[in-house]
Amino acid sequence: MMAIKSVKEYRRQRIKFRIRKRLSGTASKPRMTVFRSNKQIYVQLVDDQAGKTLASASSRVKSILEKQTNKSEKAKLVGELIAERAQEAGIQEVVFDRNGYLYHGRVKSLAEAAREKGLKF
Repeated sequence: MMAIKSVKEYRRQRIKFRIRKRLSGTASKPRMTVFRSNKQIYVQLVDDQAGKTLASASSRVKSILEKQTNKSEKAKLVGELIAERAQEAGIQEVVFDRNGYLYHGRVKSLAEAAREKGLKF
């Protein structure tokens, strides 16, 4: 039998591949992908056709790292930051890739904060 961690990771990978079959980012409408670790959260805007990252943000940015908040609040701040960086890069619309995670908790608060700041998806 597999260890619990590998079973969980295998399940998330299966979900991730199933999602990625349908999603693809372009220069005008990049893919917004989220990675969630135990302590941090990272987000990137990716142009899959060119294979480039157009913008990124994480909870390891000094301004967010200094604030003493819980992980959901940090995810909300990261969502606001990626929306600002997307607008600086001239990006209005994105395709949201939850990367196999449930649309719940930190992933949901990041997405809602990005929407509130004007990012469309």
